[in-house]
Amino acid sequence: MATHQIDPEALTPETLLFHYKGQSKIERGFRFLTDPYFLTDSLFLKKPERITALMMIMTLCLLVYAALENRIRKQLEQHQETFPDQKNKPTQRPTARWVFYPFKGVHVLSINTKQTLVLNLKPHHSALLKLLGPPYQKLYS
Repeated sequence: MATHQIDPEALTPETLLFHYKGQSKIERGFRFLTDPYFLTDSLFLKKPERITALMMIMTLCLLVYAALENRIRKQLEQHQETFPDQKNKPTQRPTARWVFYPFKGVHVLSINTKQTLVLNLKPHHSALLKLLGPPYQKLYS
């Protein structure tokens, strides 16, 4: 474990361990760092300021990711709807990662800025976008 706090009396090892154990949800959120597709091993930062900045950006991204996951789950539950999971079984508690994955084949094609086509949008995509509201639907219309 590491901390920026260098005064051992301000943050004892026991207190540090207590706070660390309380961060299990956040730790799970950063599992993507070990994913080979994320290419974490190609990232190299020398300065502590840059490492801190990167961690701030990653934490902000995780916050947005978790907020969207929470919103999707609440909307599915509230409207008694489901979204297919990895095994194509309906669930009201999909992970945000799994919700994003089926959207990877959806493309928005603009032709001469006069015509926009949404390609590969399936009924379960449209249903989820409808639950999330007009701003999300507008992105894919």
